[in-house]
Amino acid sequence: MALRVYLVDDEPLALKGLTRLLNATGRVEIVESTTDPRVALDFLSNHEVDAVFLDVQMPDLTGFELLARLPSHPMVVFTTAFDRFALSAFEVNSVDYLLKPIEPQHLDRALTKLERICGSAEHAASNNRLRALIAELSRRYPTRIASRTGERVTFTDLSAISHFYSRDGLTYAATATTDVIVDTTIGELEQRLDPEVFLRVHRAAIVNLAFVEEVSRGFAGGLSVRLNDTKRTSLPVARDRVRGLKARMGF
Repeated sequence: MALRVYLVDDEPLALKGLTRLLNATGRVEIVESTTDPRVALDFLSNHEVDAVFLDVQMPDLTGFELLARLPSHPMVVFTTAFDRFALSAFEVNSVDYLLKPIEPQHLDRALTKLERICGSAEHAASNNRLRALIAELSRRYPTRIASRTGERVTFTDLSAISHFYSRDGLTYAATATTDVIVDTTIGELEQRLDPEVFLRVHRAAIVNLAFVEEVSRGFAGGLSVRLNDTKRTSLPVARDRVRGLKARMGF
């Protein structure tokens, strides 16, 4: 019986190429595919498949973050253009990984491994290790954030971002040269970012503490922070965030 597989890759051309290669093998049934990791999360949370071919580096949710949110784990073959991500894939005990551009002989190797493991005791043991290691990996904090413009996705180092803010339903990451739209909310960023580096100062803003130059009292005794960015940005601090700011800044 052919393996039932699901494909996830945020690059349409890469997804199309993988689909073509898998169909050519005649060894799998592609149940569904998507370029959106959140669509994948919803589907995989409600449907069973034998295996997932999963891109690692995607905007909004990485492959590792997607797996961390699933209630159960199918077998996983990671696909990536970066060797350093391949190493992490083995750290979470994936069935296999494929470096892009994917070679047919490497795909055959991965399929053979999937067929051997599927339904065996090795699969159950592998799934338990995968669950534990995914939980550990998901606690690591990102070092870059993605922003999408049309079909282009760009990545910005978090160390270059002075603050995040929301306006008119959109979230922006502010750097020295530009403000870019990121496809996430302030609340989601608060959960994902390293709390040793980023602090939410009110409902619509998160600051990079490395950019805080001055804290001052404002109207009605409230606090504000001034950043040492190019715009000398000043942001108010919500009353329920004052204690956290003082604790983090040591005053």
